[in-house]
Amino acid sequence: MLRFSRPAPLIALAVAAVLAGCGGDSDKKPASQVAAKVNKGEISVHQINGMLASAGNIPAAQVKQAGAAALERLIDQELLVQKANDRKLDRDPKVMQSIEAARREILARAYLEQVTGQSLRPTDNEISTFYAENPALFSQRRIYNLQEMSIRIPAERFDELQNKLRETGNAQQLVAWLNEQKLPFNVNNAVRPAEQLPMEGLKGFAQMKDGQAMLTRTATGASLVVLAASRSQPLDEAAARPFIEQYLSNQKKAELARTELKHLRGTAEIEYVGEFAQTAPKVAEAAAGQKAADGAPAAATPPEASAPAANPPAVSAPAGEAADPLRSVLEKGAAGLK
Repeated sequence: MLRFSRPAPLIALAVAAVLAGCGGDSDKKPASQVAAKVNKGEISVHQINGMLASAGNIPAAQVKQAGAAALERLIDQELLVQKANDRKLDRDPKVMQSIEAARREILARAYLEQVTGQSLRPTDNEISTFYAENPALFSQRRIYNLQEMSIRIPAERFDELQNKLRETGNAQQLVAWLNEQKLPFNVNNAVRPAEQLPMEGLKGFAQMKDGQAMLTRTATGASLVVLAASRSQPLDEAAARPFIEQYLSNQKKAELARTELKHLRGTAEIEYVGEFAQTAPKVAEAAAGQKAADGAPAAATPPEASAPAANPPAVSAPAGEAADPLRSVLEKGAAGLK
């Protein structure tokens, strides 16, 4: 799902204004510099702004409350940091290693953000083309009421499960069969708009009618998704435009990052030594191939079986079985639109 973040400067101004309203004598340091003093340390408004900016979208009415909460968290953090410094934990080898790892990660991310920071707004033609090529997301967009069963079943029994679903044509009868076979499963219900379904399977969902089911293999067995009900809720191109623009812009930035990293690897002198001399190059080559595959358009996954009941009964998990959070198609979402 797309999220728009409040620009950091606006948050900074809002927090500064809130804290300024709590200021005292004019000879004290401006509220825009110091938010709190903790023993001999100080917490600045810039630290609060940084924490709020990383939190994402904050409604204007909640900025004051969020700023106060951020300040309390920073005070707690400052107290712990002071105690850590007293015990010279910053000299502990494990701590030093963690600090260095964080520093490297921050620098690497900062460089990529600089490289991809240029304006990469898609053209009107690119936006219109994307809209036309994805009717399931926009012009034929639906809201899906889904029931998912995560079934633990050996890989060699998947075909048996698929045949049983076709034979029964009813989710409730399939539950009875699973209980007879002592095959564990979890159940979850969810309502998802099209943009929260995986892009690679959205065309398959769009082809489903109410009451139909989609059976797919998973790492632990199988996932059965029943379309209990759906309703049409299309988006015209004007309404979809900001979502498409951000998605395509993010795609271009990701491609820039991949191109830059490929260039850096191509021009650098990289030598694997010791035990890594044999395995690391193969792993790097496999990873590069996987990235290329990830960048290719995924084929739509059509429903493999259907349960024709117009009003499929609610599916209940066996006693003692708690429903796990969705880890398959319902959870992934259309990553590009997030």
